[in-house]
Amino acid sequence: MSAITLDDAVWTDVEEGTEALVDRWLVAEHATVHAGQPVASVVLVKTTIDVPAPADGVLERILVGAGETFARGVPIGTLRDAG
Repeated sequence: MSAITLDDAVWTDVEEGTEALVDRWLVAEHATVHAGQPVASVVLVKTTIDVPAPADGVLERILVGAGETFARGVPIGTLRDAG
């Protein structure tokens, strides 16, 4: 299993305690995805960012639904690795 998270680099210069919003999921649970494929769209400080799949696999579970917020480092979904 791999965690799907928003890359730490995009949180640079973001005030501590700020949360991001999951705008929408681009794939459904149990869908097959490829490494680098955008799986969710999130908004952080008025900027929309696509969250890529960290590896080839299956989106096992959505942990943060559309319209919900999450903090830095919090997984928004889990990916069952291919193979």
